Amino acid sequence: MIEFNKVSKTFKRQRVLDGLDLEIGLGERIALIGSNGAGKTTMIRCLLGEYVHDGKVLVHGLAPRQNRQAVLSRIGFVPQLPPPLKMPVGQLLEFSASVCNSEKQRMVEIAKRLGLDVEQMKHQPFVKLSGGQKQKLLISIALGRDSNILVLDEPAANLDPDARQIFFGLLAERLENTTMLISSHRLDEVSALVNRVIEMDRGKVVLDDKVADEVSLTGKLDCSLSLRRSEESITKALSHWGFTDMGGGLAWQGKVAGPDRLRFLGMVSRYVGILTAIHLEESPQDGKDEK
Repeated sequence: MIEFNKVSKTFKRQRVLDGLDLEIGLGERIALIGSNGAGKTTMIRCLLGEYVHDGKVLVHGLAPRQNRQAVLSRIGFVPQLPPPLKMPVGQLLEFSASVCNSEKQRMVEIAKRLGLDVEQMKHQPFVKLSGGQKQKLLISIALGRDSNILVLDEPAANLDPDARQIFFGLLAERLENTTMLISSHRLDEVSALVNRVIEMDRGKVVLDDKVADEVSLTGKLDCSLSLRRSEESITKALSHWGFTDMGGGLAWQGKVAGPDRLRFLGMVSRYVGILTAIHLEESPQDGKDEK
């Protein structure tokens, strides 16, 4: 359905995507993770046909850059940053529904579920809305379209806790018939939705973990590790993961969320030269042990 074939993109001599190879099939629900600057948003922009790039991107066999209208009509997209649109809310909904041949009322109903009264703000310019209101409206447009691909770039960033819960519930209603690509810094929020985790670093895929639908991703793994010597870089990394120093920077203990296990091991692998031991097992309350 979606294919990236040796896709590279450079900005001012900085290689942001570096020969990216990736295939996403029908019904796959992907958590796209990685630090800032890893290339996640650039990858999404190439998928949407916004950037000229080396290599090939295909969506249902069509190149997004050359077939933008056909490709975008099949994709519901929520950007990381809302566009500075001056169009009134009501007009924006009418336009959005018309360009993808969808029903405006469906978008309005989703907005109501998210706590947004579109009727009261239909004459307000989109750019004048609050950050949360903009996000709710963009989500309503994306989920209200007749499309089987959702591309979501930090979609819950500006939502209040109640709206976040409703939003992820809306996504859960579409698990059977929708391909999802969700870029998020909070894997714990999307772990119950996804069946594949992809981590990017410096424009490449560094981890690609397919997770069976029947596997619970809510469990925690107890982890302990020992180091040959203490170094500032791994101390910062382990502290970021919430680990506790058990002795002079040489022994550490902490917990790792189930869906984060490969990302954690990828981080630790960078320090294999000073790593002397590592032990992972499921927390007792989460079921049987995994080592």
